Amino acid sequence: MTCKNCSIKPVYSQISGVKLCRSCFIKYFEKKVIKTIKKYNLIQNNDKIAVAVSGGKDSLSLLYLLDKYAKKYKNQKLIAILIDEGIETYRPKTIEDAKKLAKELDIELKIYSFKDEFSKPLDKILKELKENACSVCGTFRRYLLNKYARKLDVTKLATGHNLDDEAQSILMNQFKGNIEVSARLGPITGIIKDKKFIPRIKPLYFMTEKETAIYSYLKGFTSKFIECPNSYDSYRDEVRNLLNSLEVKYPGIKYSIVNSFLVTLPLLKDHYSKSRKMEYCSKCNEPCSGTICKACRIIEKIKN
Repeated sequence: MTCKNCSIKPVYSQISGVKLCRSCFIKYFEKKVIKTIKKYNLIQNNDKIAVAVSGGKDSLSLLYLLDKYAKKYKNQKLIAILIDEGIETYRPKTIEDAKKLAKELDIELKIYSFKDEFSKPLDKILKELKENACSVCGTFRRYLLNKYARKLDVTKLATGHNLDDEAQSILMNQFKGNIEVSARLGPITGIIKDKKFIPRIKPLYFMTEKETAIYSYLKGFTSKFIECPNSYDSYRDEVRNLLNSLEVKYPGIKYSIVNSFLVTLPLLKDHYSKSRKMEYCSKCNEPCSGTICKACRIIEKIKN
């Protein structure tokens, strides 16, 4: 079979069975991302957006698309932020890819590291602490992204989270009973507006991981796809495998999970916005949900 539009050999087949060639797939992908931005009002005129770049397929695709969007509408400024966790077998290569694309697009890339901020890279922290790798890494990454996005005086922090990521997070929170955490999800995150918390937007929200990988490959953003060595055997990895196996049997289940969640999300945000107020960590003064933020609790363990 050929592409539905131009009778060329396809590179992708949608759930509906519709096949797309390279050119038509790229147009489909970019059009859908722009539609998400506009539908959820993710970007406004005069926004200064920090793009959280890891050097992987999702974040590089996001950086390219937001640069293209900003050049078309000419009312936004972009800067890229990369957090170097200190994963020796993984991060150096992705930093290389991130620098390459940022240079091609003429976008300033700021790099901040766990080693500079917390005195030790993640590899060493994990050897000393009996903590879940993803929990430590995720906590510190979110902490640094918000801290430095605020210092750079940006209005939005764009992340490369895709449909698979969101479906996984929804199920993980459901399984753990963390409904309040789910209230912070969605195309634009957060429950309470606060000057110290930079709103996060997810323009790739409705793109699957497979679609993003294909787009990144076709555009030549990464030389090869590298998975973080700490992601295996994690709770998220188990949920990812569960969802992938269900998707094979019941195509479209990831879309169904996310779309059903979006129906209830306004109710969740309304409920928790009334029962919660923003707290600030007594040690670092960053926004948190208690008296001491999770990052500072981990830092204390590292020191001790």
